[in-house]
Amino acid sequence: FFFTFVCRRANMSARVYSKTAKSPRRPFEKERLDAELKLLGEYGLKNKREVWRVNLQVAKMRKAARELLTLDEHDPKRIFEGAALLRRLHNYGILPENQNQLDYVLGLTVNNLLERRLQTLVFKLGFAKSIHQARVFIRQRHIRVGKQLVDIPSFMVRVENQNLIDFAHTSPFGGGRPGRVARKRANKNKGDDDDM
Repeated sequence: FFFTFVCRRANMSARVYSKTAKSPRRPFEKERLDAELKLLGEYGLKNKREVWRVNLQVAKMRKAARELLTLDEHDPKRIFEGAALLRRLHNYGILPENQNQLDYVLGLTVNNLLERRLQTLVFKLGFAKSIHQARVFIRQRHIRVGKQLVDIPSFMVRVENQNLIDFAHTSPFGGGRPGRVARKRANKNKGDDDDM
């Protein structure tokens, strides 16, 4: 009661925050460390927390599917929530359209989610020469999805938006004005021509 009173007085809402990543129980397990390092390199991730975050997302999806599978097949909750979960996974391309049963959700891996990140798709669609350059392009605001400029490498791309990934209109790669260094060089070259 006192907390809500203080929140109202300060004109702020009482928000409940939850952790987005869960650190591993055993910090020095060699197999896990090697697997995480491989994922970091393969998908150009910044740190281990990005892997742990995706691990937690996969765990939550699988847990939801496991709980729904314990219910009766004709249970309205299982039908409704199961369909919603599968629809979400199909929309994001995490599960293929032909896999439309809850059993397939239990087989999800971290790679299924990492493949749908904007960073991975920018590289795979050929906008960047490497997975690391893809991350830099996104952070430097060179990439848009449809009309929306996206500067978050972990942005999950829907299947319908995959064809809309392109360079931003303001980017030098997308027909915008040249970058700072290119403008500087152009001015320098123009100055050299005037001297002659």
